[in-house]
Amino acid sequence: MGALPRSLLEKELESVGIRLNKHKPNIYFKPKKGGGISFNSTVTLTQCSEKLVQLILHEYKIFNAEVLFREDCSPDEFIDVIVGNRVYMPCLYVYNKIDQISMEEVDRLARKPNSVVISCGMKLNLDYLLEMLWEYLALTCIYTKKRGQRPDFTDAIILRRGASVEHVCHRIHRSLASQFKYALVWGTSTKYSPQRVGLTHTMEHEDVIQIVKK
Repeated sequence: MGALPRSLLEKELESVGIRLNKHKPNIYFKPKKGGGISFNSTVTLTQCSEKLVQLILHEYKIFNAEVLFREDCSPDEFIDVIVGNRVYMPCLYVYNKIDQISMEEVDRLARKPNSVVISCGMKLNLDYLLEMLWEYLALTCIYTKKRGQRPDFTDAIILRRGASVEHVCHRIHRSLASQFKYALVWGTSTKYSPQRVGLTHTMEHEDVIQIVKK
């Protein structure tokens, strides 16, 4: 994918409300039944002003609302908050067949934001691609352990980063959480290993868990 197809893809997704590699604007917005427009900001604004915010709200037939900017956002970002149906997601651009182009072109593509260059045919840079996929998808790997046995490092449970012990239970079996008594966890999420934890404990990458039922 060159610069033009990438740009076209971004514009196409932008037009349907998908925001790639962007976070939701830190703007508090709440329509009200009366009282006019209350506008405040906790930072210096260089792209929006109170007058511009009022004009935008009036365009959307909103005449009573509370608005608080917690970061220096653009008018388009404020409109995204008003509309409220935007989707923010990470995107990784992968350029294949780098063995067929010059080193200068490979270097140019590799320096683009959110980009990885690979060659499937020659198996170049695939380990780095896998590492980046884990990072962009915010995945974490959890290992299980039965009582009196060593951890099973051959069959990991893959969950989203920030998953709790309860999420692990549901992944193993839908009824396990209702039979849960406590869990023993080894790894970076604990102060000592093993640590006895409950369902709300947040797991971290490559933790080991042993679940004890009632």
